[in-house]
Amino acid sequence: QVQLVESGGGLVQPGGSLRLSCVVSGRIFRLIAMGWYRQAPGKQRELVATIRSDGSTTYADSVKGRFTISRLNAKNTMYLQMNNLKPEDTGVYYCNRNDPWSNWGQGTQVTVSS
Repeated sequence: QVQLVESGGGLVQPGGSLRLSCVVSGRIFRLIAMGWYRQAPGKQRELVATIRSDGSTTYADSVKGRFTISRLNAKNTMYLQMNNLKPEDTGVYYCNRNDPWSNWGQGTQVTVSS
């Protein structure tokens, strides 16, 4: 079973930046499309960014121009650089395959507040 470990969250003021990391176990990481998801308080989990095996990316409209997803296949690691953070970006951020596996990591909390 794949293991997903997210890190890098924290408390940041509006306009600030954070960089999230996700380490994925197993040998298939480089072959699959991966995504960053977030779950805001009281809301369903949503996909905010995708990166495919060829490096192409897709973003939700709400984060386009502010977030950048990237991957380092040699380290089975995916990143999410988040700039110009807004209070509505607050939530728990998870990584998973673009077609999610049934198991999820613990997520990493991002709180944007003054």
